[in-house]
Amino acid sequence: MKFVVKLGGAALENKELLYTCGKAIAELVKDGNQVAVVHGGGVQLTRTLAQMGKKSEFISGLRVTDAETRDAALMVLAGRVNKALVAALGTHGQAAVGLSGGDGHVFRARKKKTTPDLGFVGEIAAADPRWLDAIWKMGAVPVISSIALGFDGEYYNINADEMASACAVCTLADALVFLTDVPGVKGADGNVLRWLTLAQIPTLEKQAVISGGMLPKLHACRDALMHGVKRVRILPAEAAALLPDICSTRVNDGTEVMVA
Repeated sequence: MKFVVKLGGAALENKELLYTCGKAIAELVKDGNQVAVVHGGGVQLTRTLAQMGKKSEFISGLRVTDAETRDAALMVLAGRVNKALVAALGTHGQAAVGLSGGDGHVFRARKKKTTPDLGFVGEIAAADPRWLDAIWKMGAVPVISSIALGFDGEYYNINADEMASACAVCTLADALVFLTDVPGVKGADGNVLRWLTLAQIPTLEKQAVISGGMLPKLHACRDALMHGVKRVRILPAEAAALLPDICSTRVNDGTEVMVA
């Protein structure tokens, strides 16, 4: 089976969590699965920008990205965070190849048209999974940072959830799993929804039950499901050990997002 695993939040900050996530991904590969990892690094980027004297601004969960912020994103996401994930997988004996969406033109971007303008924030315009297939054939895990190259020659900051969805779609993945620092999607009563259908999302959004960073995440879930990905789950990083069982047994952690 093919899995796309998106890592973000606390999973990238906490060494113990990163170790657990790396072990679960390595076990997926040992079981004969092909796994691609897509990662963000917003916390690390925000911290680096603060050290540079820049304040981070977000609109609907997306970072406003001027040229300086974009260059910092290249340095942090495609650099330090990406290589830390490669190292975490290597700890468990799993070979991994780190790359950005721009490498090999795996993902091409176009500027995201928004009001107000978000700067160098992009959306995926095209994908070519041949390099990912080549890495898989060598028994390795592609580790992809959420940066993509535009047709205009500029690098664009891509929301990592959107990148993970695009990766799952272009590779015809069987499952897309978001390992996050939240227990799942919470309903109006504050309890985690174990199952969430696409039809429920607009109402929860209108009622502001879901907001901020969860908005692009659920939009990414919808896009993946509408383009052929069979299973989509938002799973707390603490439960990463359940990854090898995600498609074969009943998993009660996190939120399963379904078409209906």
